[in-house]
Amino acid sequence: MTDLRGYLRSLDAETLAELLYEQAGRDPELHARLALRAGGESADALGPGEATKIVAVLDTLQRLLDAGSTADLAPLARRTVDRILKAQQDDPGVLRKALALYARACAAHPPADLADSLAALALDHGVAVELPAFAQALGSTGLARLKSIVDDAGGPAAAKLAEQVAELSGDVDALLEILKRQPQRLDVRLKIVRVLRGAGRTAEAVAYAARALNQNDDAVKSRGAEFRRAPSEKTFLALREAAVELGRWETERESALAVLREHAETGEQGADELVRALLAEERPDEAWQAARRYPCSLPVLLHVAELRESTAPGEVLDVYKLHVNHLIEQKDAAHYEQAAKCLRKIRQLHRKAGTPEEFGQYLAGLVAVHKRKARLITEIRQARIALPKG
Repeated sequence: MTDLRGYLRSLDAETLAELLYEQAGRDPELHARLALRAGGESADALGPGEATKIVAVLDTLQRLLDAGSTADLAPLARRTVDRILKAQQDDPGVLRKALALYARACAAHPPADLADSLAALALDHGVAVELPAFAQALGSTGLARLKSIVDDAGGPAAAKLAEQVAELSGDVDALLEILKRQPQRLDVRLKIVRVLRGAGRTAEAVAYAARALNQNDDAVKSRGAEFRRAPSEKTFLALREAAVELGRWETERESALAVLREHAETGEQGADELVRALLAEERPDEAWQAARRYPCSLPVLLHVAELRESTAPGEVLDVYKLHVNHLIEQKDAAHYEQAAKCLRKIRQLHRKAGTPEEFGQYLAGLVAVHKRKARLITEIRQARIALPKG
């Protein structure tokens, strides 16, 4: 029988590392175990390619959770959240995904200190923790512990947690008291009405709604003025919320979108805001058209391309090819790996579009331009993409 252990011991560290790395790419469980060990490094060890490493760990976590892994993934998920905070990731979507995966991992294996952990994220790091996602893992004991923590704390973050704790605990009087202490914006007033109705206190709800209705028209006017001063997805949605309550959104919508289209002409930020608003209105075709017409950022282009690729694979190819160029321009191994993965997607899209031969031509041109980038060529091979002959 072959002495496999002895053979492995005879290999140098670099060869062993390459073997492990290749196997981890095929084995999610091994990938997670290695990622957990990597996550145990000093926080000061964050360096180039950290964002890509974090995304890779999150992808592994999601695959394991989707597959119903019985492993306790909560420590890895929490450590990844900490690394994102340390790395000061610019993309809030990465942190939201990490928190959602943390909640799923906690539901399967609730940590004993979950209440303290969530309180630290919100109070010490300013993270917008959504407690409903953690409700199952917290249970009544965890909610009681959180209540004791926020009762002793102060500030907006503590108030937000206190509101969620009262809502999840079903403490209507405490929730109403918290809401009434907040600035009486339209969303707060509407929530008070909903809470009263949900508690069966219909007469109070009707009386409160009557008082609030008189303020709603003013809210539409003020939010409309704010939106026109600073057109954005945020102010657009605020205007929509107020107008919907009065049944006026049908008349307000098109004029608001016209403002955003005009603002999109000013540059990337304005174009991004228009596309996000159209997506919020569930108008993906118009969002795609706007993303191609106006100077949108690459992340927004990629987002709308992902939404469109299933129905029009040929239309989104140039967006992904632009993404590959951007990744290669970063000139590091982690981005080369991501570029190779994107090339696999482009190959698949060419097949779906009925133009597989065009992928070969595209790849040949890409390799010709970047043939001196040995690590990039290696990553393309490891992604199981056949390189052009010669």
